[in-house]
Amino acid sequence: MVQQSLSIQPNPVSSDTLRPEASRPFLTWQRILDWANEHYRCRTFSKDEKIPARPGLLYLVQRGAVRMVGVAQVSATHRNLNSRASTLNQEEAFLGFVGAGQPFEIVAQSPFTLHSYAHVDQTAVVWMYWHDLDNWPHFRREVLDAFRYQHQRKLLWLSTLGQRRTIDRLLGFLTLLIEEFGEPCEQGYSLPWTLTHAQIGSAIGSTRVTVTRLMGKLRQRGLIHTQDDNLICLPTDTALRR
Repeated sequence: MVQQSLSIQPNPVSSDTLRPEASRPFLTWQRILDWANEHYRCRTFSKDEKIPARPGLLYLVQRGAVRMVGVAQVSATHRNLNSRASTLNQEEAFLGFVGAGQPFEIVAQSPFTLHSYAHVDQTAVVWMYWHDLDNWPHFRREVLDAFRYQHQRKLLWLSTLGQRRTIDRLLGFLTLLIEEFGEPCEQGYSLPWTLTHAQIGSAIGSTRVTVTRLMGKLRQRGLIHTQDDNLICLPTDTALRR
């Protein structure tokens, strides 16, 4: 499986087994970029810079990658603490990436809060109101298709996180990410961006220490590899088997 991207750029995964349908013409996207620049609706962010997204708007990643995180305002652990102390102890959970050519939005759903950050330097994001898509009916359909695809991927994510053993959740989590965003490398397919063990732990309900230990086990079993720049690689046979 690969990411469902809009008509922005070809998907990075080039293997026949992971290749999406042929990229569509760039004409509509170029018109949207011209419109966004004309209306000051495009902005470039530095690595780890928070994207000031708000509910009710549509965002399109033009370049780079966006990291989505969630914060729960409810906690049994901090129930008896005052609100200020609870706020300081809130932990962000990694919810996934939005790659180039993909849309995202921030949904207001109390007591949960979503945030978005530029995961790599020079990440460019276009924003618009939903009714702006009336100018491009075909592109509106592509956006809705992309959101449907993201929904399907989240169902797979939930299925993976429902596994009892932490090591299975870890391998399933890495597999889903690399299936969607992976780029070819000598040993298979690698995630093009780094993730800290703390970020991985927040996604699978574990700790940084446990993730570090289990990553070592997966490497020993040959189920994953780590490249020199700390990029996580999934061997080709493992990717095809899953």
